[in-house]
Formats: sequence, structure tokens, C-alpha cells
Amino acid sequence: MLRTLFIGGLLALVAAAPAAAQKTTLMPGVTYERSVQFTPHGPVAMHVVIGPRPTGLYALRPVLSNESILGLEKVTAMQKRLSATATMVGINGDFYAPDTGRPSGVLMRDGVVDSPPSGDRSSVGLSLEGSLDIRRVEFFGTWRGLGQRRTLTDMNQAPKQNAISLFTPSYGANTPAQAGVSEIVLQPFPAAIPNTDLTGTVVGFSGVGGSAIPRDGAVLVARGTAAERLVAEAPVGSSVTIRMILRPDWTGIPNAVGGGPVVVRDGGPVFRANEAFSSYQLAPRHPRTAIGQLADGRILMVVVDGRRPGYSVGMTNFELAQALVRLGAVNASALDGGGSSAMAFNGSLLSRPSGNEQATSTALQLMYYGVYAPTPDPFISPNGDGVAEKQRALSYKVVRPSNVTATLVGPGNAPAFTETVDRVPGTYPVAFPPAPLDPTAPPAPPAEGRWRLDVSATDDLGQTSTTSQAFTVNSTLGFAKLSRRSLTVRVRGKQMIQAGATLTRPARVFATVETVSGVRVAAIALRRLQAGRFVARWKGTTLGGRSFVYGGLYKIRFRATNELGVVELTTQAFRVTRAAPLPPKNKPKPPASSG
Repeated sequence: MLRTLFIGGLLALVAAAPAAAQKTTLMPGVTYERSVQFTPHGPVAMHVVIGPRPTGLYALRPVLSNESILGLEKVTAMQKRLSATATMVGINGDFYAPDTGRPSGVLMRDGVVDSPPSGDRSSVGLSLEGSLDIRRVEFFGTWRGLGQRRTLTDMNQAPKQNAISLFTPSYGANTPAQAGVSEIVLQPFPAAIPNTDLTGTVVGFSGVGGSAIPRDGAVLVARGTAAERLVAEAPVGSSVTIRMILRPDWTGIPNAVGGGPVVVRDGGPVFRANEAFSSYQLAPRHPRTAIGQLADGRILMVVVDGRRPGYSVGMTNFELAQALVRLGAVNASALDGGGSSAMAFNGSLLSRPSGNEQATSTALQLMYYGVYAPTPDPFISPNGDGVAEKQRALSYKVVRPSNVTATLVGPGNAPAFTETVDRVPGTYPVAFPPAPLDPTAPPAPPAEGRWRLDVSATDDLGQTSTTSQAFTVNSTLGFAKLSRRSLTVRVRGKQMIQAGATLTRPARVFATVETVSGVRVAAIALRRLQAGRFVARWKGTTLGGRSFVYGGLYKIRFRATNELGVVELTTQAFRVTRAAPLPPKNKPKPPASSG
């Protein structure tokens, strides 16, 4: 028997309601949700990641673009480059000079300074205990050759007149090519650790700039009177001692990134931080990025999309502060915003930047070092219709040498495959359907129902981790077909489109009409159907049948739910065209009066 569903107005108002936040697990202990808030200024889309206190298997680390101060790199590209070392979710970091890529504030990694802090903006420090330390930190420096201690003006930045700057290997291969400078090469020279004396031997001199920076050394570059002193007091063969001073002393802070302004302090929103930012950076509604911490130590990453009217208008800096407080932040700092704002996981964007993803100088990445299994296809439907026939993404990854136990559990918690093996870092697929436990048995289709991949690992540091991913095998729904590939809608028009599908067993069926980008425009109520063929009909209306949808490409999605779980099936795309109303039919004129 052919059963008919009418897609129209019973639940059509769903499309007009605020988009509900849906929380998903990205990796063990780390969740992501996207929400849309409708405000008097327009919709605001916000992306939120919450992860554990960054200790043990987790770390919150700053990442430098291309491992060099010079140049820029997208957040997604950074994750792909480092994917063999960790599984990560991250956001863009500090403001930067677009011509060079140099961060505007501090960048410190594993206790080594790559870029000094900006004293009139907040810096975000990351302690060994997993706490955020957000404060203003100033940079002072000294150098001493054969004479007295003298001022070191800057680091990894071309010096101004009568100033001197230290260039370390993190800057790039060479110092900037510039006239009117004097340079000395120090080799060997220690890593740039703050608040300690660093001594190197002068092995070279140049008066033209562009000196090679040794991987185990550094270069001092000076101009004007500072250059005269450098030449006189640091001849080849002598020793030079440099001290980089951070005030206040950041003891116990091995990693830091610049940003600002501070937006949450002691659980309250900060309206005016009095930091070196323009009103244009703070007052208008822009895309925004922030990092914060909850009272229990969990890390909070937030990106607000903006500059997209109709989708997301963005937030002011203070609105960002209020949003972070509502999320439970006890302290938080803004980071670079605008076109730089981006949130990504595993090399793919989660947020929607105002244009194409923009390359940036630094990022903050929440890194996970345990075993990770990518999210598999939520269901497969091996019924022969060519849709969702196979499971594509069943695997796990380890980033350290590990002893791994992987178990594939079928319906009824019956183990279908298990192995315990030593693994070197890498990604390992898990075959599905699994090979029969009895190697002499012929291959069989996978049983319908819920399947689960459980993986546990112990790495070479003795750290244990687990992960689990589930999916279903469900052939209840299949063989979707459209009656036509286009639909013309008009007032008083009678044209409609039909979409049919087949049920192999009873299920509750829910049908929706969506744009090809996934925006729902019409829906019907749930209805329980028996096995067999059914048809849904749609006239192109939405909002309770009182209006027509806009022209464009659409698709019909069926969702069937039964004891096996949920399975979905989508038709091919079809085109909707809006046409002018048909003219009224001409009525015959009444006969003339003979009176």
C-alpha cells in the first residue's frame, strides 16, 4: 500500500525559531556547541569549546605560524602541520603586524621568549598547573660587552634610531636587510629564557644587515649611537651577556601569548580595561575571539562570528565580556578579532569567518595526547540503494608509542573484533564489517543495530587514555526518489513535488524540506508507518502554508526512528522557481437589458 505524507505547515514554524545549541564531543573530555541568539541588532552566532584543565593528557599551548616570526599561517594549517603530535582544537591568537607577521605582544613557548610582551595590553600566561594568568607584563632588557650594562630595546623587531634589538632563531633565517645598522653574531648562545643571564661569544660582524641567524646562536642589531657602542664594546672574540626581564616576574609561566583586553576579572565583566586599544576595536560589533577559564579550572574558548548580516552581526567587546560571564568564566581575555577570528578542530573550521579563513601569526591550541578515534558515520544502511552503504571513518590515532587494545562490539554487546598491540605514533583503520571470528566462515553482512568501537591505550610515559565511538547499522529506510527535478510555485498554483522512499520495517517518519545548505524551511509531524512504500508531497509552502519559499535548490530529508535507532535519507536536489500568479479566467459578459 502506498502511504502519503503532506509536507506543509504543521511544524513549519520550526524554521523561524531560534537555533538551539547542540553540544557535541570533539575528543575525550572536550565539547563544542554552536548557538544563535536573536538580538535587536540581528542574529549572533557563537562557537564555544569547553575542555579540561590543561594538565596531564591535555595542554593549552601557543603555536607560532610556520615556526617563524616572519610570515602567517591559518589556524587549520597549523593543526594539520602538528597533527602527528596531538589532536587539537584551537583559536586564533594575538594581534600582529600584517606586513611581517610579528605578534603585537608576548609569545613564550616552553619558557623561551619568541616575542616580548606589550606593557600596555594584557598578556595571557599558561601555568604548569593549568591556570590562566592574565595580566599586564612589561619587558626590559640589558646587554653587556666590555663596558657597562646597556639597554636592550627590543627583541625580534628591527631597531629604531639609537636602539638595539636581539634576534633569535625563531625570527627566521636572517635579520632584516636594512641600511645603517651594525650587527654582531653570537654563537653559541643559550635559548632566550627570561630573568637570567645569557652569555654568548661574538663570532662575526656586519655593517649591512641581513646576517644569518645561527640555529644555536643569536644576532644583536643596533642603529645610531647604540651601534657605535656595540662596535666598540663587542669585538669579535669577546663575550656578550644579555638579560631579558619580565615584570612582574612570571615564575611558573612557561607559555604565554599576547592579546587583550581583559574582559572578565574575578567572575565579573570588565567594561573598560584602559588598555591600548582604539574605540573602533572595542565598540562596534565585530567577530570576536576569547580565551577564559571556569571556576573548576576547565578551559573556555569562544569565537563569535560577525560581519555577516542575516547570519551573525558580531558583538561589541563588552557584549563579549557579558557572554563569557554567562558561560561561567571567572577570568578571560579577548584575542585578535575581526577577519582573524577562527575556531578549528583537527584541521577543519568550526566557526564561519567573515571572509575566507585568514592567516594569522599565532594560535592557542588545546592539545590532547591520548588515544583518539574520529567520529564515524552515525549510521550506515547497506540495503543496496547506493546511499550510506559503508562505514568510512572507523579508525584510531596515537601520538606516542603506546600499547593499544581496540575492541569492536556489535548488537547485544557481542565482541566482533579485538586486538592488543604495540603501536608507533600514527592512525590505524579498523575494518568494518569485521572479519569473522571463525576464519573458515564465509563473510556475512553486519548485524543491524548499535555498534561501538572501544579503544584504550597506555603510552611510553605510563599515561592511560580511552575513547569510544558508536554508530548503527540500520537498513530501515532506502530508495528515495523524486517525481520531478523542478517545482514552479505561484499563488493559486496546484503544482507539487512528490518524494517517495521505502521502509523495510515499521518506523516513525519525520520529513523536512531543506535548502542544500541545510536550512529547514518546512516540516510535518511525526507519523508511524508500516513497512512498504510511502510518498511525501510538498506544494512549496512554508510558515503554515501561508507563503511560498524563495526560489533555489532544495532537498527533502526523511528521518526514520525505530528500535534499531535513527536513520536518515536525503533526496537529490531539486529546483524551486517562483512564478507570477495565473491571471483570472475571463467570465462571459451578462446579456444586455432589453427593457
